[in-house]
Amino acid sequence: MRVATSLAVAAVLCSATAQANQLDALAWLGKIVTAAHQQSYAGTYIHQVGNRVETFKVVHTRDEWGEHEKLEMLDGMPREVVRNNDEVLCFESDDKNVVVEKRKPRNTFPTLFSGNAAPITENYTVKLGDTGRVSGILCQNVLLDPKDNYRYRHKLCADSSSGILLRISTLNDNGDVVAQTAFTQVTIGGKIDKEQLKPKLTGKKVVIATDRPTLSNIQNVDPNWNVTALPPGFTRTMAFKRNLPGKEQPVSQLVFSDGMASVSVFIEPLSGNAKPMQGLSSQGGINVFAKPVENHQVTVLGEVPSATVTLIGNAVVYNKGKP
Repeated sequence: MRVATSLAVAAVLCSATAQANQLDALAWLGKIVTAAHQQSYAGTYIHQVGNRVETFKVVHTRDEWGEHEKLEMLDGMPREVVRNNDEVLCFESDDKNVVVEKRKPRNTFPTLFSGNAAPITENYTVKLGDTGRVSGILCQNVLLDPKDNYRYRHKLCADSSSGILLRISTLNDNGDVVAQTAFTQVTIGGKIDKEQLKPKLTGKKVVIATDRPTLSNIQNVDPNWNVTALPPGFTRTMAFKRNLPGKEQPVSQLVFSDGMASVSVFIEPLSGNAKPMQGLSSQGGINVFAKPVENHQVTVLGEVPSATVTLIGNAVVYNKGKP
């Protein structure tokens, strides 16, 4: 009888501990989300997927007028993105147009996502991990374990003091890191000099875009294209058609997301005797599924498992009878 009682007490204690861990993990997740919008920071980070490595410099501050941020790509062709709340300016080089957009800003590191964490907890189990260090800064690990096979596991390491995300690692089923973004140097807090937020590049012309893209080379997607099945938690966040370099005809793009991961579906007409691509391929954590549909090439890619791009790709249809 005493053994049974002891086991019952142990089970209750274990359950209470697990619940406390869950609450702590959710609190940390909320802190990570809030910190990226509220804190001032400036630093350099790298983003690596497979053999591809890109380096960025970010400066962010918040004042009585809202959020201000500048993101600069340090590799390849010079490119800068300057954001003041929902106004985004994209500078590609001194001899290119400056594009000004008024839209919901896309999340860039160390911003994890915007809004509450409810959609994340529907698809991931949030756990508190151990502590570590990134660029000499003590950080708290938070784990996002997927509830199915349609998404990867994520390991977040946030500054133990401010909550700023210092590193995010994406892991496959084997526990291998397939993608990673991490600060190599960062300063958190303090006053940001406004000069750091000004673009170094200048452009010749300004083009205005809104939440629904209205640039001259962007059109509406043919409504006959549809995706009849999606993995749990994924919803469509964007759809547009535009001219791309090297493409003779406009390419349609549909974007789907579960709040953490995103998948793009590209649809382009097959021209002449072009041989369509078909099947699966991958690079690092990015998986690609391709197949022809109604004389069009459909390509699905994303930083998600192969099962995800395969399910979405096989669900792309063209409804001929739809008006």
